[in-house]
Amino acid sequence: VQLAESGGGLVQAGGSLRLSCTTSEQIFSGYTTAWFRQVPGKQREFVSGIRWDSQHTYYGDSVKGRFTISRDRAKKTTYLQMNSLKAEDTAVYYCTGRHGVILSRLRDIGAYDSWGQGTQVTVSS
Repeated sequence: VQLAESGGGLVQAGGSLRLSCTTSEQIFSGYTTAWFRQVPGKQREFVSGIRWDSQHTYYGDSVKGRFTISRDRAKKTTYLQMNSLKAEDTAVYYCTGRHGVILSRLRDIGAYDSWGQGTQVTVSS
């Protein structure tokens, strides 16, 4: 499965952006999609994840209450709605996914084997 992100850009603090992650093929039972972000010199950080059935969603502490992950199966696309953006949300955002990710490894970079190319999000203060 190949993944491609889009929707990044420059926004003022307090504003909103919606990122999209489209897969090359339809995703079926057992697949988890997640968003991570990375700033230069730091490790990639878990942002949010969603199970294939869209009934279970997960968020990093720094984005909880501000970001919302969702999926449109027909469009083979997972979205990350980002509201109340802060300067510290500035990063390259990566979409990733894999079948069979167990809950205890959901936030673990090593649990995933397919990554998009990343999309830059810049929040000006």
